[in-house]
Amino acid sequence: MTGSVEQGTSQTHGNTHILHFLVRLPRPMETVWPALSTPDGLAGWFTPADVLQPRLGGAVTLRGLGSGQVTAWDVDRMAEYTVGEGGRIRFHLERDGADACVLRFTHEFRGETESERRWRDRFEHLIQRVEAGRGTP
Repeated sequence: MTGSVEQGTSQTHGNTHILHFLVRLPRPMETVWPALSTPDGLAGWFTPADVLQPRLGGAVTLRGLGSGQVTAWDVDRMAEYTVGEGGRIRFHLERDGADACVLRFTHEFRGETESERRWRDRFEHLIQRVEAGRGTP
């Protein structure tokens, strides 16, 4: 199995934008989780996490997006970061057979700082890292 970015949808409510993606990854959740929940993992495909306390209510600083809090945390399944100008970024993993998983992604933000294309490129990079066995730090 190879990874894929299956869908991307975009909604706008005033100046609030919500992006959703479904990303299929050819590795088990436990292998992909560190790429979404550790500073080294996030830096490998998205952005450096200068601060990341891996727990609900923990502090987080995502370079270029701002500082805030971990607003949802379920080990091996879900991480949500709410940061200053970056808005709310949610990664939710689900099993897809024994050796694969699905990432359900949501980004809610204000302004025009992000785009569907930019996230699609990031997810393509994540898929490449995971397929090459570099999903974990």
